[in-house]
Amino acid sequence: MTERMVHCTVLGEDLPGLTFQTYPGELGKRIFENISQQAWKKWMAQQTMLINEHRLSSIDPVHRKYLEEEMEKFFFGGGSEKPEGFVPEGNK
Repeated sequence: MTERMVHCTVLGEDLPGLTFQTYPGELGKRIFENISQQAWKKWMAQQTMLINEHRLSSIDPVHRKYLEEEMEKFFFGGGSEKPEGFVPEGNK
């Protein structure tokens, strides 16, 4: 079985696509059709950093909306911002 390829909007090249729709709704459909597995992994790292730095809760609707907005920016709007004052673990 061959991998499904997509032209990844984040990385700008043809790469293996996601194996299933990882997010619901229209945004999830756009992600499935346009985002590679590699870019999805980068988003997961970004999302983890946002959750940790802002102390977000996945059960809080306001926090979920914020993360969805950041996800859309990350994939389709020029990138998600790093939290103010964020220093990567290896640079502290």
